[in-house]
Amino acid sequence: MTIDALNLSGAPTPLQRADRLGRELGFQPGALMIKRDDLTVFGVGGNKARKLDHLCADARNRGCRTLVTGGAVQSNHVRMTAAAAAMLGLECVVVLGGREDSPMEGNLLLDRVFGARTVFTGAVYSDELEEAIAEEVDRLDSRGEAPYLIPLGGSSPIGALGYVDAAREIAAEASGAPVVYTACGSGGTHAGLVAGLGDHARVVGVDVGAVRDIGTKVASLAPMTAAAAGMAEPRGEVRLVSGQIGRGYGAPTEAAREAILLVARTEGIVLDPVYSGKAMAGLVADRREGRLGSDQPTVFVHTGGLPALFTSRYRDWLAGNGNAVASDGQ
Repeated sequence: MTIDALNLSGAPTPLQRADRLGRELGFQPGALMIKRDDLTVFGVGGNKARKLDHLCADARNRGCRTLVTGGAVQSNHVRMTAAAAAMLGLECVVVLGGREDSPMEGNLLLDRVFGARTVFTGAVYSDELEEAIAEEVDRLDSRGEAPYLIPLGGSSPIGALGYVDAAREIAAEASGAPVVYTACGSGGTHAGLVAGLGDHARVVGVDVGAVRDIGTKVASLAPMTAAAAGMAEPRGEVRLVSGQIGRGYGAPTEAAREAILLVARTEGIVLDPVYSGKAMAGLVADRREGRLGSDQPTVFVHTGGLPALFTSRYRDWLAGNGNAVASDGQ
């Protein structure tokens, strides 16, 4: 598969030493680094930008005029897709799993700012949402709007090529053979990193509870992504941390809150409560419990998600004034 990727994301992103955080966690100087994919350059930033570099190139090559995707009301992926469409002069239709009377804040507000048309379904599970998205694609196609379907989270072999690119950056910039930690939601970031590094042992995905049986999805998607990139099938078996989900997808945990505050107060970097906060909580637990050595080169992929912090669901929780309810998603 040959797709000439766009560079909407502004990649490469910085690989930043995190020595103050590393010292708090008992790492040797220089061992802990953060891949700043929160600093991609459009739509408030985040990891979905890399996937959209490839997906939007494919849409353009196919002559499509409307990007169609979906997610929960506070989906980072939906927000980034809406922004990418605006940059390229394309229409964008987003199918959302929440209610039409959801608070106009965070990512939902930004979807509107970027000009996306929103369709609310009330769907709870990903299979229901995927069915609703497919129906919307058929409707748009019948009206001649030339739709391009982007899967949930942008997690397809084409989208995951964005994290083959990121893996190459990490391999070129990091010393030694680092272990890479990332949040694992829809699986594309994890699978792309594995495909790019060639070895499941090099990538630890922290399951945030977005998809049932995510390990099976990563195991399937990684070799398909490697094939799309013209690379060998990755070695080994999927590595997942499953102890950071809490009560469910988007449900805040005390470990995530601790991780967010720790990173903010040592490195001046803001994580989010749904993805990167839980991923960092997984890294912190592995280091404190001895599963991650003090001298092991370690890269944490910051996937973004900043708008969630400014929603009513998480504001009081992060400030220590109460507990947020289980989320309707990111």
